[in-house]
Amino acid sequence: MTVRAVAAVDLGATSGRVVIGRVGEGVLELELVSRFPNGPVEREDGLHWDFAALYEHVLEGLTEAVRREPAIESIGIDSWAVDYGLLAGDDLLAEPFHYRDARTARGVEEVHALLPSADLYRRNGLQFLPFNTLYQYRVDERITDADSALLIPDLLAFLLTGARVAERTNASTTGLLGVETGEWDADLAARLHIPAALLPPLIDPGTTIGTLRPELAARIGKHLPVIAVGSHDTASAVVAVPMVAGSAAYISCGTWGLVGVELTEPVLTDAAREANFTHELGVDGRYRFLHNVTGLWLLSETVRAWEAEDGVSLDLSELLAAASAVTSDSPLFDANDPSLSAPGDMPTRIAALLRGDAPSSRAAFARTIVESIAAAFAKAVQTASDLSGRTLDVVHLVGGGSLNRLLCQATAVRTGLPVLAGPVEATALGNVLVQARALGAAPATLEGLRALVAATHPPERFEPRA
Repeated sequence: MTVRAVAAVDLGATSGRVVIGRVGEGVLELELVSRFPNGPVEREDGLHWDFAALYEHVLEGLTEAVRREPAIESIGIDSWAVDYGLLAGDDLLAEPFHYRDARTARGVEEVHALLPSADLYRRNGLQFLPFNTLYQYRVDERITDADSALLIPDLLAFLLTGARVAERTNASTTGLLGVETGEWDADLAARLHIPAALLPPLIDPGTTIGTLRPELAARIGKHLPVIAVGSHDTASAVVAVPMVAGSAAYISCGTWGLVGVELTEPVLTDAAREANFTHELGVDGRYRFLHNVTGLWLLSETVRAWEAEDGVSLDLSELLAAASAVTSDSPLFDANDPSLSAPGDMPTRIAALLRGDAPSSRAAFARTIVESIAAAFAKAVQTASDLSGRTLDVVHLVGGGSLNRLLCQATAVRTGLPVLAGPVEATALGNVLVQARALGAAPATLEGLRALVAATHPPERFEPRA
């Protein structure tokens, strides 16, 4: 049996990693090569990403991947959405801003003064999030000095290959892609005074972007192509959701919980806009009809605050075990409240939302966080069903959140549907599968790719018991 190997660069908002993926008949395996921290850094002008460090981590990881597995045939890159770098010639003008930087509020005001939100939704089908790329472009003082703007995975691909492109699934998160055409909306960009010349040519997942620059091939140890995958990490994750029918909802859960269904046609209704459901593009032209729910960010920021208070690390598994043992009713708060979006003292902000009803013990407080996230997931699942006209009979929960058994069980109870948890590494698996398919080493259809995931990474089932 022939097994093929690829390298996947998978970057999240709190960490990144490089993995080796191996694919063959009945085989789908990942080998972690490197993991490194990622997160906001405070500069004089606001929150940024330490992009130079991130790029160096990627190069180091790829070098080690090729050393371990000389048979690697390609590289694929996925990351979080909306953030970008501005280029003038081959030079990066500044560190990319972090989407949680406060400047985006002014961008929202300026964009909506030029175009009402209802008109914007009809054009781009995108849910309102204050950090969507078009709001960032609107207030970026360096934009007039740039000749191109590249989202994070495309920026890394440019540094690796020299090719300037925009992978379509991630481009759909900018707010400048026509929801029905899948092409740049140059008229919209002009109306918002965003130079359309900044927007690079669009490509689809599976397209070869280019080959490594000679000096990088020498460092990494092999001349390799960089293949476009679903470069928005959720697009890659949804590829690896082992769905077998259209009656399934999915939750890709990490820092965020992306909750929705997969469609082949958009739902551009006022009800969808008012529910803040988005139409991000998926692999093979599918729509990821979903809503962003604040996910494990709430728990991780709370734990971080407690660790700072105690001066020692907390064992998350012990905390969740204690939370699972709580028998009293858990008060709920709105997991999507805007006051919870920035870094900082999360326990105090959550307590303020609970208006004097905050649990006194940390175990009960953690339980309240998990139950509130699950309640928000359940609401989004029901709304996805109502808006799409689909009767749902199962929820797939993938990503890091699938390891949180308390969250999986709470989601089953609150949705009233069985939850199939896993795979944990859905994003990396989706990245690997799209590369392998482009190389002729994996099934040709999404359904075939998902069947391979289901066979090699069977999910754990949580029933909606009381």
